[in-house]
Amino acid sequence: METISRISSMLETARELTLEAAQSAAMTRGSSTGLTSQNVTTAHIKKLLDSRHDREVLDGMRRVITLMYRSEPSLPFFSAVVKNVANANIEVKKLVYIYLVHHAEAEPDLALLSINTIQKSLTDQSPQVRAMALRTMSGIRVPVISQIVSLAIKRGCGDMSPMSAKQLHWPFPSDTQYFVAGPAVSAFLEVCPDRIDLIHKHYRGLVKKLVDMDEWGQIATLRLLTIYARKCFPPRTEKVKQAVSKGFYDDEEGDDEGGREYEVPIVDPDLELLLRSCRLLLQNRNSAVIVNIVRCFLYLAPPEYLAAVVGPLVALLRSPQDVQHIVLYNIVAVCLRHPAPFRKYVSHFLVRASDPPHIWRLKLEILTILFPHCGLHLKGVILSELEHFSQGTDPELVRESVRAIGRCAQSDPSTAGHCLRLLLNQIISLDDNLVSESLTVIRHLIQQDPASHEQTVIELVKHLGLTNNPDARATIVWLVGEYAGIDPERNFAPDVLRILVQDFANEAEAVKQQIVLLGAKVYLHHLLRNPPKEEPPASPKVEQQYKNEWTDDQEEEKNEENNHDEQKSEPEEDRITLLWRYLLLLARYDSSYDLRDRARLYKNLLSSPSSTQLANLLLLAPKPVPHAPSPSETRKDLLIGSSTLIVGPDAGPHGLTGYENLPDWVELGKEPDPSLREPDVKSELTEKAPATAGERLDRALREHQNTVSAASRQPNGRMPAAASATKTKTLDQWLEDDESEEETESGEEVTDSEEETEEETDEEEEDEEEEEEEEEEEETEEETDSDDGEEARQLLAQRDTHVQGSSKDAL
Repeated sequence: METISRISSMLETARELTLEAAQSAAMTRGSSTGLTSQNVTTAHIKKLLDSRHDREVLDGMRRVITLMYRSEPSLPFFSAVVKNVANANIEVKKLVYIYLVHHAEAEPDLALLSINTIQKSLTDQSPQVRAMALRTMSGIRVPVISQIVSLAIKRGCGDMSPMSAKQLHWPFPSDTQYFVAGPAVSAFLEVCPDRIDLIHKHYRGLVKKLVDMDEWGQIATLRLLTIYARKCFPPRTEKVKQAVSKGFYDDEEGDDEGGREYEVPIVDPDLELLLRSCRLLLQNRNSAVIVNIVRCFLYLAPPEYLAAVVGPLVALLRSPQDVQHIVLYNIVAVCLRHPAPFRKYVSHFLVRASDPPHIWRLKLEILTILFPHCGLHLKGVILSELEHFSQGTDPELVRESVRAIGRCAQSDPSTAGHCLRLLLNQIISLDDNLVSESLTVIRHLIQQDPASHEQTVIELVKHLGLTNNPDARATIVWLVGEYAGIDPERNFAPDVLRILVQDFANEAEAVKQQIVLLGAKVYLHHLLRNPPKEEPPASPKVEQQYKNEWTDDQEEEKNEENNHDEQKSEPEEDRITLLWRYLLLLARYDSSYDLRDRARLYKNLLSSPSSTQLANLLLLAPKPVPHAPSPSETRKDLLIGSSTLIVGPDAGPHGLTGYENLPDWVELGKEPDPSLREPDVKSELTEKAPATAGERLDRALREHQNTVSAASRQPNGRMPAAASATKTKTLDQWLEDDESEEETESGEEVTDSEEETEEETDEEEEDEEEEEEEEEEEETEEETDSDDGEEARQLLAQRDTHVQGSSKDAL
């Protein structure tokens, strides 16, 4: 029979395991094929909730919670859910409590049906159940039960379980349990975050408990202590003179006047205590704790301390992609302030083939920030990686890689030539996207130092016939016109214009606009070098004046040669004018309205000699040097570890709701007194701490014991009143006192010498008894358990019995 029952139980267990496995597999398959809770009928869910098996009830509750968090209608299940509030399964109870807190305000009458059951859970043996019940009752938003909630909170205040105290968020100053400190700090930040004066005496205790707190308690405590440090620890520095090395034969007593003075930051001892405690948390499994520690070191400690937390922060890049995304934003914000500690971790930011776009964008940005601070080897590695990804197939990655090369060239002028060669090699590529981005970056680099990039412009002109990309051709033509007049003797812009005009009709509109602009600049340079002369109309009298009858033949020959040279040079100079007129004629009959308007504007501007200076200001004005900052430059001043840092400019001018920046450092001399952070050592303050029930019972028993002993010894008159009021005796001491009384009553039989000896012995015994009484009194005051109270009652009963017996014997 036992074998059969054992086999049947095994089969039942196997059946349950099979059902659970099948259910989990069905849920997994359903989530992948679209068969989710929204396709399950309401009747089926109610059937699961009304089942007698906890497994089915748990399945039904999970489906209801899924509907609730998808913002789908889950209120029709309220009555079926309330029935399960008394379920003994703690997993079911958790989900029921979550549902009640979420929907109690919509159905207050039905929510009242569960109040009695929740009240019973407040007295459950499990501290977890008591804590859940307390949290649920205080979270139900029904005004009718406000008195019940207040009574439940009062009862929870007397609960010695740390889980209940955690749910209460009750900051007991004398509570040494780290489990309660984290929720207490969270409550403090919600209720009165500006009352920093309440933290002074608890500062060191919170720092010491920081290591033992739970993860979310550590995050709240780090936030609070960071604000506290800003308001209580002013930045201090001291001047230190740099030591000057002396020669071997120099005088050792020489002065240090040659040493340079510099300031060294001084860290407050209490702030140093916080930083040491934070270092113990660097191996935490929660990434939010690591980010908060980095924030603490970044905003509180000197820059030298930051190197200790960079490694754990970079190690978070091994986390899932969502954590990587958040961590990379914080790394970018730290690198913008202090890039030096990240130099040895450059290899961790190289782009992987499996990285999504939002990951490799941030990695490329970090590489460009660290580029000017790296050595030659690392710079070569970074440029090689950027060159490799600039030739990829992803257009977004290609564009960002080329822009990253440009930022590297701008941040480190020593590598600008190498970066420029890399970009020039990309112009002949068949990828129009790569060519256009490369030319845009080249244009930015040339604008930074035009005089040294004349040969670069010539190289670009050579590639003008190899590319058909309109944006690329327009960029090259603009560069030719912008820097054509730098060296008039080596001006090649007219030749470029002559070549471009030949195929003007087949060019794109953007290229045509740049060709017209190039023609206007070339013609303007021609006018500035050869200003037109306003000559009056010629007349016969004037012509006769030019002839000098008294001139020699040699002078006439020289004048004829000069006139011949002028006539010979005029056609060459007029070629630019003819080219400009031809270009205006082509633009006049173009189909683009914008192009015709531009040509008409340039024609009217350059036709009058009086408007030449105005044209010079419009066409040849110096352009501002473009600067390509880091994409996250606008987030530099945002707080590390905040959601506003991740959202960026989309969060608005003041950040997301609840965003607050750190306060400014307190000024030196206005900080609170450091003695406020000293622990209380006075007995008067310690007596104000709330006493437990055992302590109060022991105190009452001691008072009763003193009263009874004083009343019993008062008729004999052998003990002083002061001693009887302040001293207490045990049963052994009472027996010794009785023996001494019997010895004194029978003292008539002893001699005088023996009486003196006995008196001396009695005095020694009394001294010893007094010392023992003092020691026992100190031990009694330290005892706080109720068991000691029971022993005191037993001793009291024995002593009363012995006193009654001794009094009868005396009678």
